[in-house]
Amino acid sequence: MHTHDDTPEALMQEHGIKPTANRILILKALLQAGRPLSMTEIETALESVDKSIISRTLTLFREHRLLHALADGGDSSRYEVCHCGEAEEDSDRHVHFHCDVCGRTFCFEQLPIPAVDYPSGFAVENVEYMAHGVCPECRSRHYASSPSNVA
Repeated sequence: MHTHDDTPEALMQEHGIKPTANRILILKALLQAGRPLSMTEIETALESVDKSIISRTLTLFREHRLLHALADGGDSSRYEVCHCGEAEEDSDRHVHFHCDVCGRTFCFEQLPIPAVDYPSGFAVENVEYMAHGVCPECRSRHYASSPSNVA
């Protein structure tokens, strides 16, 4: 059961992961970002941590259900912290928005993924809901002079 203690050490313990200095740094970076990060963004934020350590840590976190991996429609995945326990159902699944101008991905935690009734015989293991478009910051910066370009 989730303890609602979102410190890196508590989250790792809750997911059965031994905290190490690098794992704590990586998880802190993900928590502090407040949005899903790509591997490149994590590497940039943690220049002192070797890329192979980051990659292995992300794999470990995914195996223990501490991270969700999201496809943003590009060539890379984005990672965000899962706030439910390792044995719990993923109750924190929510809608995401990918800005096609700046490349950032935003969490809309207040918007749960809509329920879908799948045909009999299908066993759904993962659902992602990613909207694409232009974020408010890019919209105001890039489209301020021609608002008719944006719906």
